[in-house]
Amino acid sequence: MGTAESGQWSIGELARACGVSVRTLHHYDEIGLLSASGRTPSGHRRYGEGDLRRLYRIRALQMLGIPLASITAVLDMSEDDDLASMRVLLDRQLRHVQQHAQQVQTLQIQLGKLLDRLDTPTMPTAEQFMSTLEMITVFEKHFTPEQRQQLADKRQELGAEKIEAAKHQWATLVEEGLELIRAGTSVTDPAVQDWVRSWDGIGEMFHSGEDTKAAAREAWQENSQTISADLPWGADDLARLMAYLQKARAQ
Repeated sequence: MGTAESGQWSIGELARACGVSVRTLHHYDEIGLLSASGRTPSGHRRYGEGDLRRLYRIRALQMLGIPLASITAVLDMSEDDDLASMRVLLDRQLRHVQQHAQQVQTLQIQLGKLLDRLDTPTMPTAEQFMSTLEMITVFEKHFTPEQRQQLADKRQELGAEKIEAAKHQWATLVEEGLELIRAGTSVTDPAVQDWVRSWDGIGEMFHSGEDTKAAAREAWQENSQTISADLPWGADDLARLMAYLQKARAQ
């Protein structure tokens, strides 16, 4: 890393070592986000270890979805350059990466299905490619970075065992709801209201507030065909179920 032994780096050395452009570092300097702590006798910038740690904080906060214009204020609120503050930031970044890993796992399943189709004599259809592309964007489109972090935190808090149990319970409730619809049961029936409370109870496990619930409903409304493609129930049945659920909630 260039002059790393002396703990001082030129702007070019820092840019190359950290994977950012010199132009980016110039921009950070212009907006007062990151300025070199030293200069050579000829006036060239020299970045020290404290500058390097601040650069890391800037890049990590960007990854967490904080706008560049807000990062200065965030850093100013926590000026301590110590182990405790770095641990907090690294923990947040780790949870963000873990959440991203779960999204990647979902995408891996979709891509695996495309590869399985390639083992047959025919190319996957355009619809299958489009479905995979839609799955990539649905989550990012409807949930803010903060909401995605909240959902990831909830999943981490619950743990794999509780999440799996909730999935089985939800599947049972889907079957029960469809049976209520087929039987023509009124949404005012006490059994239906008990069913709604059980359904909403599962939702409460995964959501930290009304904002993520609203985002989830919007994601379903706009992407029900895509989301339901890998479920054992038809999109039309699930659409009827959601309408029945909303009507029952209104009671």
